[in-house]
Amino acid sequence: MALRIKSQWYQNDTAKTPKQTASAMAFITWRVAQNTLKQMRLAQFDIDIGAQYFAFTREVLVFLIQVLDRMAHDRMTTEERSEFVTALVIRVAEILQENEDTMLGIPAAGQTSHFDEFITLFNELADHYAEFGHDEAGPDFNFVRYLGHRIEALMPAKDQRWVIDQIMATEVPEAVDMLHRGMKGVLSTEPRPARPERPARPKRTAHPASTNSGDSANSAVPSEDSAEITAADD
Repeated sequence: MALRIKSQWYQNDTAKTPKQTASAMAFITWRVAQNTLKQMRLAQFDIDIGAQYFAFTREVLVFLIQVLDRMAHDRMTTEERSEFVTALVIRVAEILQENEDTMLGIPAAGQTSHFDEFITLFNELADHYAEFGHDEAGPDFNFVRYLGHRIEALMPAKDQRWVIDQIMATEVPEAVDMLHRGMKGVLSTEPRPARPERPARPKRTAHPASTNSGDSANSAVPSEDSAEITAADD
């Protein structure tokens, strides 16, 4: 099922700073990466909880940030883009570290932290991704295929034959679409649409207790005003 993303500010009538935008997009980026992993597992690709799980997540996060950097190029000044991407990478690394530390444990003294591990990978791959193209339609073939090849190396042999096609044809288009919608909402300065007014609740009429021994004085009177519960499939 498609991931539902909330990307509108409560106060949406003023432009936000690049750092504020980065903070919001970092959370969306994390959600999109987690959705990609979930969809891969539902498609019967073996991605076990542990080192492989987070190696996959890191690769997808780096890719998504690179796509957001290209989007920022078309929407921000050079200075704003630099501030945005720097803050985005740091915040995503913080979110990733929180999750890795919780699930895998904090690395021992002297070992590389999960935060630094992600920063190193991002810096290592930045020059590689810079060679690929991106336009209004999104990342080009080589851009996406590079991610597919990197994911392929993380998968068991039984999945390697199919994983690139799954990444290129299914997962990346959906993920990029969610980033586009998220970025559009976060950067928007249009006022949030007013919520429709809820109709006033009818007044309840008190019912006197029955004096008939066959009726219960404490019986519940059902109300026509039942609470509405909605569930979203994320």
